[in-house]
Order: sequence, then structure tokens, then C-alpha cells
Amino acid sequence: MNGNPTWGTPGAGVPDPAQGAMQSLLADRFKLKIHREMREMDVYALVLAKPGMPGPGLMPSTNDCEALAEQARQGNTPPPRPAGAGPTPCSILGNVGRISFDGFGMPQVANMLIGQAGRIVVDRTGLSGNWQFVLTFAPEGATDSNAPFFLTALQEQLGLKLESTKAPVGVVVIDHAEKPTPD
Repeated sequence: MNGNPTWGTPGAGVPDPAQGAMQSLLADRFKLKIHREMREMDVYALVLAKPGMPGPGLMPSTNDCEALAEQARQGNTPPPRPAGAGPTPCSILGNVGRISFDGFGMPQVANMLIGQAGRIVVDRTGLSGNWQFVLTFAPEGATDSNAPFFLTALQEQLGLKLESTKAPVGVVVIDHAEKPTPD
């Protein structure tokens, strides 16, 4: 990448400079030609389990992520948080049976859930602002866990559920590709 690219907050609609550089590389090396279009697809709608009522573990975030990002760009990083002190400010972290989330809106929650849900998730909660939570659940295939399974945990802890529906989804269609050019 040339120069000092501007990095936006995830989900803010600002193109990711690394993604743009990768697209240019693929177009050059593979003669890749694509187009984008909308297609009606099976998706999950992320909704409130009880209208107007987030669950006990879903709380508004109190962190100013833009200010923290600016501090990090200037080399000032906050000290690490002690284990169990809640979600790391302005982060989305996941491991087996646990998702920690702070400082982003519901569209980013929906996007983060795609991996667990197995299909596109669209935000239909009607909740604005930035949120934080720690979601704990039994990993898929676990038989000896005391934690609830993912969909149950989502509803009990966050007051959210996934409803199967159809929606227009933006897709990338490959029109042309060739073997890569040599290095």
C-alpha cells in the first residue's frame, strides 16, 4: 500500500485499505474481473426476543472507540485489563464457547454472528448506539458443558434471537480469472 492509508472503524462504511490493495493484486496477478449484484438469499434476522428489552448481559458501551484508536495511533495504549474484568474496550474477541464484544453497534454484532449462525445475519433489533457483552455458551458438539448452547445463550444472556427469513444480500460474482502471472 502506498502512503499512509486511512483506516476506518469497522462497519463505518470506510473502505479497508488492505482489502483494496488485495483486490488490486488479484486483478493484476489473476486478471480477475468481478461485478457485484444483489440476490435474494436465506438469512437470519437478529431481533430482540422481547420487543424493546435487551437481555441482562447486553449493555450500552461507555467507551469512546474513536478516541482510543487515536491514542493507539499516537503510541499510547492502555494497560491490559485483568482477566475477568469484562470485554476489552473497542474489540470483538472470540474463542471456544466465548465471545467478548465492546464498542460497536448492532450491525457489527450481526456480522460477528455469521460464523456461529452459518449464514448471513442482518440486524433488525432497532437498537442504536454501541454495545458491550460477554456471551458464554457450550461449544458445538460439547456434551459435558454446563453452559447453554449458542442460540439459548444468545436469548437468555443478551435477549436476542435469530429468525430465519429472506433478504437481498450483496454478492461478488467472478466474471473472469486466469492462472496467476509468475512472481
